[in-house]
Amino acid sequence: MTRIAALDSGTYYHHRTLYEPRYRDAFDEIVYAPALGEADLSAVDVLVVSCRTDPSVLTPHRRVFADFLGAGGTVVAMGSTGPHQWLPDVVWHDTETNFWWWKEGGSLGLSVTTPDHPLFGAISLEDATWHYHGYFDPPEGAVPLISAEGRGPILYEDRVTTPGTLLVTSLDPMYHHGSHFMPATTRFLDGFLPFLRQYGRT
Repeated sequence: MTRIAALDSGTYYHHRTLYEPRYRDAFDEIVYAPALGEADLSAVDVLVVSCRTDPSVLTPHRRVFADFLGAGGTVVAMGSTGPHQWLPDVVWHDTETNFWWWKEGGSLGLSVTTPDHPLFGAISLEDATWHYHGYFDPPEGAVPLISAEGRGPILYEDRVTTPGTLLVTSLDPMYHHGSHFMPATTRFLDGFLPFLRQYGRT
Protein backbone atom coordinates (compact mmCIF):
# COMPACT_ATOMS: atom_id res chain seq x y z
CA MET A 1 0.00 0.00 0.00
CA THR A 2 1.26 3.47 -0.85
CA ARG A 3 2.41 5.33 2.24
CA ILE A 4 2.04 9.10 2.28
CA ALA A 5 3.83 11.61 4.48
CA ALA A 6 3.07 15.33 4.63
CA LEU A 7 5.04 18.25 6.01
CA ASP A 8 3.52 20.35 8.77
CA SER A 9 4.88 23.86 9.34
CA GLY A 10 2.69 24.49 12.37
CA THR A 11 0.25 26.85 10.65
CA TYR A 12 -3.48 26.88 11.27
CA TYR A 13 -4.23 25.84 7.68
CA HIS A 14 -1.84 22.90 7.87
CA HIS A 15 -3.45 21.86 11.14
CA ARG A 16 -6.94 21.89 9.68
CA THR A 17 -5.91 19.99 6.56
CA LEU A 18 -3.57 17.45 8.15
CA TYR A 19 -5.13 16.73 11.53
CA GLU A 20 -8.88 17.26 11.33
CA PRO A 21 -11.01 14.20 10.51
CA ARG A 22 -11.84 15.00 6.87
CA TYR A 23 -8.31 14.20 5.62
CA ARG A 24 -6.50 12.69 8.60
CA ASP A 25 -6.58 9.18 7.12
CA ALA A 26 -5.02 10.48 3.89
CA PHE A 27 -1.65 10.73 5.64
CA ASP A 28 0.30 7.89 7.23
CA GLU A 29 2.96 10.17 8.66
CA ILE A 30 3.09 13.89 9.44
CA VAL A 31 6.56 15.38 9.68
CA TYR A 32 7.35 18.73 11.28
CA ALA A 33 8.95 20.57 8.38
CA PRO A 34 11.96 22.07 10.22
CA ALA A 35 12.83 18.56 11.47
CA LEU A 36 12.69 16.93 8.03
CA GLY A 37 16.39 16.12 8.14
CA GLU A 38 15.80 13.88 11.17
CA ALA A 39 12.86 11.99 9.65
CA ASP A 40 13.07 8.38 8.47
CA LEU A 41 11.44 8.35 5.04
CA SER A 42 12.51 4.83 4.12
CA ALA A 43 8.93 3.49 4.30
CA VAL A 44 7.36 6.53 2.60
CA ASP A 45 6.31 6.47 -1.05
CA VAL A 46 4.84 9.97 -1.45
CA LEU A 47 6.06 13.11 0.32
CA VAL A 48 3.63 16.04 0.22
CA VAL A 49 5.23 19.44 0.73
CA SER A 50 2.25 21.30 2.10
CA CYS A 51 1.08 24.61 0.66
CA ARG A 52 2.87 27.77 1.76
CA THR A 53 5.65 26.01 3.62
CA ASP A 54 8.35 28.69 3.77
CA PRO A 55 11.12 27.88 1.26
CA SER A 56 13.71 28.91 3.86
CA VAL A 57 12.60 25.87 5.87
CA LEU A 58 12.93 23.58 2.85
CA THR A 59 16.18 24.67 1.22
CA PRO A 60 18.41 23.26 4.00
CA HIS A 61 16.90 19.85 3.17
CA ARG A 62 17.71 19.75 -0.55
CA ARG A 63 19.73 16.58 0.00
CA VAL A 64 16.76 14.89 1.72
CA PHE A 65 14.57 15.57 -1.32
CA ALA A 66 17.32 14.48 -3.73
CA ASP A 67 17.88 11.21 -1.87
CA PHE A 68 14.15 10.51 -1.63
CA LEU A 69 13.69 11.07 -5.37
CA GLY A 70 16.83 9.08 -6.09
CA ALA A 71 15.26 6.11 -4.33
CA GLY A 72 12.18 6.33 -6.56
CA GLY A 73 9.91 8.33 -4.29
CA THR A 74 7.30 10.87 -5.34
CA VAL A 75 7.51 14.48 -4.16
CA VAL A 76 4.36 16.58 -4.40
CA ALA A 77 5.33 20.25 -4.29
CA MET A 78 2.23 22.27 -3.52
CA GLY A 79 1.75 25.97 -4.17
CA SER A 80 3.76 28.81 -2.63
CA THR A 81 6.59 26.57 -1.45
CA GLY A 82 9.27 27.93 -3.79
CA PRO A 83 10.11 24.56 -5.38
CA HIS A 84 12.63 26.18 -7.74
CA GLN A 85 14.77 26.76 -4.64
CA TRP A 86 14.95 23.14 -3.47
CA LEU A 87 14.06 20.85 -6.40
CA PRO A 88 16.02 20.20 -9.61
CA ASP A 89 15.10 21.78 -12.96
CA VAL A 90 12.09 23.72 -11.68
CA VAL A 91 11.73 27.06 -13.49
CA TRP A 92 9.23 29.44 -11.92
CA HIS A 93 7.56 32.65 -13.09
CA ASP A 94 5.69 34.97 -10.74
CA THR A 95 2.53 36.56 -12.13
CA GLU A 96 0.07 39.15 -10.97
CA THR A 97 -2.84 37.40 -9.27
CA ASN A 98 -6.27 37.71 -10.86
CA PHE A 99 -8.60 37.83 -7.87
CA TRP A 100 -11.60 38.84 -10.02
CA TRP A 101 -11.73 35.93 -12.45
CA TRP A 102 -15.07 34.82 -10.99
CA LYS A 103 -16.91 38.00 -12.01
CA GLU A 104 -19.14 38.00 -15.09
CA GLY A 105 -16.96 37.80 -18.18
CA GLY A 106 -13.87 36.91 -16.14
CA SER A 107 -11.63 33.92 -16.79
CA LEU A 108 -8.35 32.44 -15.60
CA GLY A 109 -7.71 30.86 -19.00
CA LEU A 110 -6.96 27.45 -17.48
CA SER A 111 -7.20 24.23 -19.46
CA VAL A 112 -6.51 20.55 -18.95
CA THR A 113 -3.46 19.81 -21.08
CA THR A 114 -3.34 16.01 -20.74
CA PRO A 115 -6.94 14.86 -20.27
CA ASP A 116 -6.10 11.14 -20.30
CA HIS A 117 -3.88 11.45 -17.21
CA PRO A 118 -5.36 9.46 -14.30
CA LEU A 119 -5.51 12.60 -12.16
CA PHE A 120 -8.54 13.69 -14.13
CA GLY A 121 -10.44 10.64 -13.04
CA ALA A 122 -10.18 12.14 -9.55
CA ILE A 123 -10.62 15.89 -10.11
CA SER A 124 -12.17 18.13 -12.74
CA LEU A 125 -10.81 21.40 -14.10
CA GLU A 126 -13.47 23.20 -12.05
CA ASP A 127 -12.03 21.60 -8.90
CA ALA A 128 -8.64 23.14 -9.78
CA THR A 129 -9.92 26.58 -10.72
CA TRP A 130 -9.12 29.44 -8.38
CA HIS A 131 -6.58 32.24 -8.54
CA TYR A 132 -2.97 31.14 -8.96
CA HIS A 133 0.28 32.94 -8.24
CA GLY A 134 2.59 31.85 -11.05
CA TYR A 135 3.46 29.21 -13.60
CA PHE A 136 6.35 26.94 -14.61
CA ASP A 137 8.57 26.10 -17.56
CA PRO A 138 8.72 22.32 -17.14
CA PRO A 139 11.81 20.42 -18.29
CA GLU A 140 11.76 18.62 -21.62
CA GLY A 141 9.88 15.36 -21.28
CA ALA A 142 7.74 16.47 -18.34
CA VAL A 143 3.96 16.34 -18.76
CA PRO A 144 1.90 19.54 -18.34
CA LEU A 145 -1.41 18.70 -16.68
CA ILE A 146 -3.13 22.06 -16.22
CA SER A 147 -1.91 25.16 -18.06
CA ALA A 148 -2.64 28.88 -18.10
CA GLU A 149 -3.30 30.26 -21.57
CA GLY A 150 -0.37 32.24 -22.94
CA ARG A 151 1.79 31.33 -19.96
CA GLY A 152 2.55 27.76 -19.01
CA PRO A 153 1.64 24.90 -16.69
CA ILE A 154 0.40 25.52 -13.17
CA LEU A 155 0.53 21.76 -12.55
CA TYR A 156 2.90 19.28 -14.16
CA GLU A 157 4.38 15.81 -13.73
CA ASP A 158 8.10 15.15 -14.12
CA ARG A 159 9.30 11.55 -14.41
CA VAL A 160 12.45 12.44 -16.36
CA THR A 161 14.62 14.63 -14.14
CA THR A 162 15.19 12.10 -11.35
CA PRO A 163 14.62 8.36 -10.76
CA GLY A 164 11.50 9.39 -8.84
CA THR A 165 8.47 11.49 -9.72
CA LEU A 166 7.69 15.16 -9.19
CA LEU A 167 4.21 16.63 -9.11
CA VAL A 168 4.66 20.39 -9.04
CA THR A 169 1.87 22.96 -8.78
CA SER A 170 1.29 26.61 -8.03
CA LEU A 171 -2.15 25.81 -6.58
CA ASP A 172 -2.50 26.16 -2.81
CA PRO A 173 -5.61 24.21 -1.75
CA MET A 174 -4.44 23.46 1.80
CA TYR A 175 -4.18 27.17 2.55
CA HIS A 176 -7.67 27.97 1.29
CA HIS A 177 -9.33 24.85 2.73
CA GLY A 178 -7.61 25.54 6.02
CA SER A 179 -8.82 29.14 5.92
CA HIS A 180 -12.45 28.05 5.43
CA PHE A 181 -12.96 29.67 2.05
CA MET A 182 -12.79 28.79 -1.67
CA PRO A 183 -14.97 25.63 -1.92
CA ALA A 184 -13.13 24.42 -5.04
CA THR A 185 -10.02 23.87 -2.95
CA THR A 186 -11.85 21.43 -0.69
CA ARG A 187 -13.18 19.58 -3.73
CA PHE A 188 -9.63 19.49 -5.11
CA LEU A 189 -8.32 17.86 -1.93
CA ASP A 190 -11.30 15.47 -1.81
CA GLY A 191 -10.12 14.03 -5.13
CA PHE A 192 -6.39 14.71 -5.13
CA LEU A 193 -5.47 13.09 -1.82
CA PRO A 194 -7.14 9.71 -2.59
CA PHE A 195 -5.53 9.89 -6.05
CA LEU A 196 -2.10 9.99 -4.40
CA ARG A 197 -2.81 6.58 -2.83
CA GLN A 198 -3.10 5.12 -6.32
CA TYR A 199 -0.25 7.18 -7.74
CA GLY A 200 2.41 5.88 -5.41
CA ARG A 201 6.03 5.15 -6.02
CA THR A 202 7.64 5.06 -9.46
